[in-house]
Amino acid sequence: MPLTINDLMEKMPGAFLPEKAQGVEAVLQFNFTGAQEGNWIITIEDGTCTAKQGVAENPSMTLTADGQDYIDIVTGKLDAMKAFMGGKLKLAGDLNFAMKLTSFWKLG
Repeated sequence: MPLTINDLMEKMPGAFLPEKAQGVEAVLQFNFTGAQEGNWIITIEDGTCTAKQGVAENPSMTLTADGQDYIDIVTGKLDAMKAFMGGKLKLAGDLNFAMKLTSFWKLG
């Protein structure tokens, strides 16, 4: 069965690596378009990660992408930097922080 955005986002807390995110407090907004449209909030606080559907009031960073493109990035089928440079992945907020984010989770 193919991986869905809901599956992926619900698995993020379990794949979180708290030792990589020590001292980090952030609210991340994920906006997905396309066939797997939806909005998700990832909160990193006190060494924990939570995921829930919705729209954050004042996120530290916002990521917007087609749902399938994001799944392809996380599973290694699409290079994140190429997706960003090609406009398939849009980021708003602290871009330096965005670069560190990938190290906070076990991917693949």
